[in-house]
Amino acid sequence: MYDNPATVAHSFDENYLSPYLIQAQWAECIALKAVIYELANRLQRPISILDIGVGSGRVIQNLHDIPEIWQHVAHYTGTDNAVLCLDLASKRVNTLGITDKVTLIQMDAVHLQKLTATFDLVICTWFTPGNFYPDDFDFENYPKSFQKLDLSRNPKFTSVFSQVYSLLGPQGEIILGACYKDNEATRFKQEFSYKKMGMTVITAPEDSFTATQERFWSQRFTKEKLISYLSFVPVDCISFHDLDTYEYAFQVRVKKS
Repeated sequence: MYDNPATVAHSFDENYLSPYLIQAQWAECIALKAVIYELANRLQRPISILDIGVGSGRVIQNLHDIPEIWQHVAHYTGTDNAVLCLDLASKRVNTLGITDKVTLIQMDAVHLQKLTATFDLVICTWFTPGNFYPDDFDFENYPKSFQKLDLSRNPKFTSVFSQVYSLLGPQGEIILGACYKDNEATRFKQEFSYKKMGMTVITAPEDSFTATQERFWSQRFTKEKLISYLSFVPVDCISFHDLDTYEYAFQVRVKKS
């Protein structure tokens, strides 16, 4: 998805982002800060964080810029499969002078089992949980296909986050989100966002995801679908928290049982 310099530039440039995307960034950041504070106080020590899809390193900077939150972070590990994104994140970390506290790794999320450390908190922010699409998804021919993609199951999503769950230390948590809510209004907002970035949408109204010719793919979720995907987690360890008042996005908290 992030292998084109122009696409990467537009994706992290607020001039190309919709107000809904920008405000979702801030909503998830506020919610995330509360989780970090709560978890650090529960464990009575600074926590280790793994960020899946670190992107430009925006979350790192947002946390760093609030000393009262950053002091609760012992170490921050960010992974991404896109070299262009890691370059941006690396420049940001170097500029902030926090290379001693941040590790960046090029890694596809499907290979997270290669990590040997455990983490107190694993995060996957800004709609990245919806980017795990089937390896055989045909971007070129999908618009012409009469057979729509069945997402009652998403094996890649389940595989990635079952690996993530195994990386949690005692009392650890996973934070997913912002995640798109699956409804018609959100679909329109997704399509508007991609078009604003100069992309061409190839999916239909009946799809529960939005994809583009430029190989961007983002799924919308219901609570029931996410609980089904996270079948390896006891249901009472999964909670949902709205990030707005207009049914656009929520944050999902998954606690280690």
